[in-house]
Amino acid sequence: MNTSPTHWPAEDLWLAIAPRLPGFTVEVLPEIDSTNTELMRRARAGRAEPIVLVAESQTAGRGRQGRSWLNQPGDCLMYSLGLVLNPLDWSGLSLVVGLSIAESLQAAALPGQPRIGVKWPNDLWLQDGRKLGGTLIETANLPAGVAAPCFGAGAGVPRFVIIGTGMNVRLPQMQGLLTPAACLQDVDARWTAPAALQQLLPQLVEDVLLFAEQGFAPFQQRFAARDVLHGQQVHLSDGSSGLAAGVLADGTLQLRTADGLRSVISGDVSVRPVHMDLPPAAA
Repeated sequence: MNTSPTHWPAEDLWLAIAPRLPGFTVEVLPEIDSTNTELMRRARAGRAEPIVLVAESQTAGRGRQGRSWLNQPGDCLMYSLGLVLNPLDWSGLSLVVGLSIAESLQAAALPGQPRIGVKWPNDLWLQDGRKLGGTLIETANLPAGVAAPCFGAGAGVPRFVIIGTGMNVRLPQMQGLLTPAACLQDVDARWTAPAALQQLLPQLVEDVLLFAEQGFAPFQQRFAARDVLHGQQVHLSDGSSGLAAGVLADGTLQLRTADGLRSVISGDVSVRPVHMDLPPAAA
């Protein structure tokens, strides 16, 4: 376990992001149950200003479908970005988050390193089929009378959105994982959690704001270049299977089955590839 102090670039992040998110704050905690859970508590209490909350250690971190995400300090990058959104359409937000992170981290990696992709709907994978990290997105209704900066061109009710991401910096010491684990240091041995956060967060904010204004459509082609499932035979949690055939302009997964093309909506299935055989590609 790494016990040396961690130096987080809080001021640099604030300087880069505050002009785009009025009232933005950066907060780093040595330990918490879950950054998502903490921001949910704050939102329900009326604290809805834009924030990124970083934890060096989580005691009750959560992933999709109730999975836990635990760590030792320095082993993982764990943070939650919170802000009020009112997008045109919520569909595809998790894909935008994964895509933005993959592009930012790949851009800073040394040439020839493993390619980072996105596994629909919310995971970061390397080209060899190992999982690098994942995102959990949750929303909360704002209490009556709470005023906070809101972003997006939608006509619905604004909601406080919590985008929580966990990524391995070093390989986790866990057994029995359903998917083999990867880490940022597989991509570039120089990565640390603070350096990765500084690299990815400003662009993530820009991409989330673009999504809030225009939906997933502007990201569809970019996502296709990082889609690790495309062309792969995959199984769904309902027992069916098919060939992954990309995503629509709203982020819906297309699956080519014996009965024809099927649309798969995020959240109702668990998609796991039968095998991975992706050729290396340039960043």
